[in-house]
Amino acid sequence: MIRKVAVIMGSDSDWPVVKGACSQLKALGIPFEAHILSAHRTPAEAAAFAKSAKDNGFGVILCAAGMAAHLAGAFAANTTLPVIGIPMKGGAMDGMDALLATVQMPSGIPVATVALNGAKNAAWLAAEILALSDDELAAKLTDERAAMAWQIAAKEQKLQKEIEEL
Repeated sequence: MIRKVAVIMGSDSDWPVVKGACSQLKALGIPFEAHILSAHRTPAEAAAFAKSAKDNGFGVILCAAGMAAHLAGAFAANTTLPVIGIPMKGGAMDGMDALLATVQMPSGIPVATVALNGAKNAAWLAAEILALSDDELAAKLTDERAAMAWQIAAKEQKLQKEIEEL
């Protein structure tokens, strides 16, 4: 049975970006739950979720937060599951503070980090992690990569045809 992905956001304002991760997980057939939990405004609830995530069937946790809220770090401190941080654009530093807060973790408490607003790539990375122990999902990812390559080849062919017609 495939493990679930927890998709955690620090605020509902993150949802427009984070739903891209949820859509990608759904397209890949990966079960997920999405929740709003704050490392600073609901620290006990966030810690409890992280501590019980593995027992509740989760295999990877995605955490989206802006500014220096560092939701991903708070989750990583409370679980040994892989945590993927999604730094969100916005605020006075337009997301640079979120990016730095997410990537600058102490030794032994890693957080994988994607680009600013990189929710879809966070979902792809979660899928790759889960696919390590799920052959069906691994095959699906291989097929998706082949489809991406085919799309690029088709675009290249179209470009070359347009160049010939110049």
